[in-house]
Amino acid sequence: MVSTIETAAICGMEAVTVHVEVDVSTGLPGFLMVGYPGSEVKEAGERVRVALKNAGITIPPMRITVNLSPADIRKCGTTFDLPIAVGILQSLGYLEEEQTEQMMFAGELSLDGRINAIRGVLPMVRKAKMQGSLKCVVPWENEAEGRLIPEMDVIGVHSLQEVLQVLQGEERQLLTKTDIKGKREGGESVAGENKLPIDFADINGQMVAKRAAEIAAAGFHNLLMVGPPGSGKTMIAQRIPGILPPLTQEESLEVSSVYSISGLLNQHQALITARPFMNPHHTITPQALAGGGKHPRPGVISLAHKGVLFLDEMPEFRQNVLDMLRQPLEERKIQIARLGGNYEYPADIMLVGAMNPCPCGYFPDMSRCKCTQTAIRRYQSHLSGPILDRIDICAEVPAVSMEELNAKSKSESSAVIRKRVMRARQRQQERGAGLSNAALTKAEIEKYCLLEPAGERLMQKVFHSSRLSARAYYRILRVARTIADLDGCQKIGELHIAEAVSCRLAGSRYWEK
Repeated sequence: MVSTIETAAICGMEAVTVHVEVDVSTGLPGFLMVGYPGSEVKEAGERVRVALKNAGITIPPMRITVNLSPADIRKCGTTFDLPIAVGILQSLGYLEEEQTEQMMFAGELSLDGRINAIRGVLPMVRKAKMQGSLKCVVPWENEAEGRLIPEMDVIGVHSLQEVLQVLQGEERQLLTKTDIKGKREGGESVAGENKLPIDFADINGQMVAKRAAEIAAAGFHNLLMVGPPGSGKTMIAQRIPGILPPLTQEESLEVSSVYSISGLLNQHQALITARPFMNPHHTITPQALAGGGKHPRPGVISLAHKGVLFLDEMPEFRQNVLDMLRQPLEERKIQIARLGGNYEYPADIMLVGAMNPCPCGYFPDMSRCKCTQTAIRRYQSHLSGPILDRIDICAEVPAVSMEELNAKSKSESSAVIRKRVMRARQRQQERGAGLSNAALTKAEIEKYCLLEPAGERLMQKVFHSSRLSARAYYRILRVARTIADLDGCQKIGELHIAEAVSCRLAGSRYWEK
């Protein structure tokens, strides 16, 4: 008898429906699996056989053939254990075909019949809903993230016995807490906002750098901070997520899907509601940053999607790692080509970088800087021209004076700055541009970045005197549009252009030859 069970496979950011076809017939006993399975999928045969035995179900000595259709897509992971087991049970007569209709199954089996958590349940359940399925049976640890998809009945199960009870309509006998090594959670679990007590009010002085951070947050622009050690660059970067607008429901699901595919969600954290903040070490490899691997999955850039990717001490990162940022910063996505197929991951990030101007950190203060000109040029050359061209705002972060450190007056809090940022974002949405100012296309720039005559004359002067590239020209206009939004102006004036140019060229002296 042939049975067909629905499941899904993860390909990049998308889930692809997979039909698990199981045939149990007489003949030489054996377990054959076809349909382009990966090595871990091939091992499912032994896991399923032993799990069924320990669940009290004896498989007769028959020939079992499993086909994973479509056969032109490579199947990886342990998602297929549960649907294979259900297909065998149906072929052996333990289940009727009607009991598994319009249902999707996904889960990894232990040898004792338990069902373990898997990656990618959120996009799988979304795909099941698109295909018309009414129910999804998933591991209990993944139930909360599956329930994020509305109008879908998601059933979390602990074991094969519980799956049989669900399909046969019997009362479910849940395992005890000591058996499942955890607490069963029902309904939706949500990850809250960042609980770290960090606020811009903690930073004394650095008004220029904080203004640059505000502009960057309002338009989702890339930001580079240059200054000596201990001047507060990292403190400012860590507080930027606190002034960004909250994630919308659609953005939360999008970010949560990335974390689901990466296996970073659980029953206690099913929905990502806080803006991601990723701070990788400078020894990170290109693959870990961009994603990929033998079984491709998102990298750190994609984990920072809709949030902040902070690169502290940028010149310490390897040149090939930094240059890998070129495409994501421009196209806001990452495309990875592998033998098994092409994968695309989202990369709509706000890049925030911090660096010292030289190896010792004190250039251009020659009374303290001990570096040679050759060492300074070599250090600064780690940031290539194309990468610098993609950075919208460069802010100098000088050393803080004792007067500023001991100032009794409190700086603006993150809440106050965030209100201004959200008002600017609201103006961007009302214009109908859709995305943030940093993502404006050339056509949208021509439509929304209207210059006053004085601002246009200044822009022409700066373009010729600084020999700007076309990319730099448009990035200055985007930043000027954001500054105008913060001021509540419809048109971009001369002061807006002047501040945008200042933000762009503030660190240019460090790269002068």
